[in-house]
Amino acid sequence: MKILFIVPYVPNLIRVRPFNLIRHLVLQGHQVTVATLWSTEGERRDLLELERSGLEIIAAHLPRSRSLINCVSTLLQKKPLQAAYCWQPALATQLESLFQPGKPDPFDVIHIEHLRGVPYALFLQQLGQRRSGRDALPLIWDSVDSISFLFSQAAEQSRSLTSRFITRFELPRTEQYERWLIQQFPKVLVTSPRDRRAFLDLLDPATQQQIKSRLTVLPNGVELAYFAPHEGIERHLSTLVVTGKMSYHANVTMVLHLVQQIMPLVWQERPDVQLEIVGKDPVRAIGALAENPRITVTGTVPDLRPHLQRATAAVAPVPYGAGIQNKVLEAMACGTPVVASSQAVSAIAAESPQQLLVADNPAEFAQAILYLLENPAQQDRLGAAGRHFVEEQHDWQNITGRLVDLYRDALQIKLGVNDVYSG
Repeated sequence: MKILFIVPYVPNLIRVRPFNLIRHLVLQGHQVTVATLWSTEGERRDLLELERSGLEIIAAHLPRSRSLINCVSTLLQKKPLQAAYCWQPALATQLESLFQPGKPDPFDVIHIEHLRGVPYALFLQQLGQRRSGRDALPLIWDSVDSISFLFSQAAEQSRSLTSRFITRFELPRTEQYERWLIQQFPKVLVTSPRDRRAFLDLLDPATQQQIKSRLTVLPNGVELAYFAPHEGIERHLSTLVVTGKMSYHANVTMVLHLVQQIMPLVWQERPDVQLEIVGKDPVRAIGALAENPRITVTGTVPDLRPHLQRATAAVAPVPYGAGIQNKVLEAMACGTPVVASSQAVSAIAAESPQQLLVADNPAEFAQAILYLLENPAQQDRLGAAGRHFVEEQHDWQNITGRLVDLYRDALQIKLGVNDVYSG
């Protein structure tokens, strides 16, 4: 198939979902053109790597000032800020140039990722509708998560006052917009059953019945050859690791909860235990945790794998969130035993205590950690079982094959879409 893949941020090893879907689409013989935006020199270098891999790239620069203007200009409108943040007319112009009047469509399907990518989908819908006598191309919206579902949790639970204020302001606008959006595409993808349920809950019962077959769960995978156990790296006897982007409000809340509520209970029994906080852009509250000599805050690391491969266990006491937790899947793929909250594994079908340990309140979570620290045999058993689970359930190759089937399904669906959002 010929696929136009629009993603509002540069696919890379951090943005694993588009990076791996694109890579495996190409490996399976499909022609993929990537349309994206870059904001930093690091992202520009990532784009060059993608080009060197043979992908056709269409890209435009999105400076922070442009995103700020987009958001300010949207404040008095009914659309959420997320839907305006990544609009760049220069990219829209390049996309329009691909569709020449009187010439065959250059793509079989158009894949758009995230709420931030939606403006380009709507732009192409309008472009298709202006071409009289021709069917519009199928546009598949990969929402990844339900942003309104995420905001509803963050508005109550985030440790950041700024995050709580913004999400409370954005929540009703985002719910209204997502309610409309999920009716505009032949296929809408999410990463978890909870996000699918959250989308359906936005609709009245009659509308739910009309579109439920178009809402499909496509989970994230793991690059199994990349995230894998390493026989040359010896595991530490008493090191815990927690990973994620450390400026993201849900991760900030998670780490503060871990350090303030759970680790003191662990250190009462095992004062030798070390904690590694691994992830880019730590906010000040996270950076300050390194004042404790038992805590290391790494910031950006060139390679996450060694931190997972040498840890005694990975911990993920996620308090709220949407979608699927890559941090859990990546640790399991590395053969690292995982202790996680039920929220962290709500989109993962692994079973506790067979493939990982699940605990929620601080005392239970601390006891699960201490149990693993005292039982090396259980560490080995859980690590092997977790690796086997991701091999069976979260291989990117299989997930990409399912995506192609969804593309083919979308080709059979013709929609009379309403391309003007009125709120």
